[in-house]
This record gives sequence, structure tokens and C-alpha cells, in this order.
Amino acid sequence: MNSFLEIHPEVQEALANNTPVVALESTIISHGMPYPKNVETALQVENVVRENGAVPATIAIFAGKCHVGLTNDQLEYFGNAHDVWKVSLRDMPYVISKNYTEQLPWRPRFG
Repeated sequence: MNSFLEIHPEVQEALANNTPVVALESTIISHGMPYPKNVETALQVENVVRENGAVPATIAIFAGKCHVGLTNDQLEYFGNAHDVWKVSLRDMPYVISKNYTEQLPWRPRFG
């Protein structure tokens, strides 16, 4: 697998089993609403996706990797973070090559 890509095990399993996967942006969490409503909404949207037979795959950049599918801790991180970068396709190579998170050039610690 690509060393710049981290696919959540639930998403990997869905892809292997030909189960539908719905890509969700992390922007709504960091830029769309205040905390804690942003995290609550993200979790509700993921639950709606699951209730309809698909697997949610919220996408964000953490520590120089594009993550496809986030943990609840990562959703909380984005919900509480300040000064989060809004990374577009043109910014991705720079942010990933600098080993940045979408927020700051440091590595968050997740289990």
C-alpha cells in the first residue's frame, strides 16, 4: 500500500467485501460548526451512512498521511482543533511532504 495513505480497517474490509463506502469531508467538522455540535453532526452522518448499508470514510490529513476513515478520537481532534488548514488538492503534496497535520506541523497521538 502507499506509505502516504492510511485506510481505516473498517473501510479496508468494506472495500475487500465490495460493500459500499461513502467518502465524507472533514471540513464540516473543522470549519462548518462550533464544538461540540460539529462532532455530534459528524457522528450522526456516519450513523446514517451505516444505517443505509454503507461504510463511512471521513477523510483528513494527519501527520503526513491521507487518512480514509477516522476514529472517534480523530473526529474529536478535528472538532476541537484551532487554526485548521483547509487543504485542497493543490495543497496536499506540500502538506503531506512536510509531514504536517491539517492543523500544525506536529504529530497528534492516537492509540
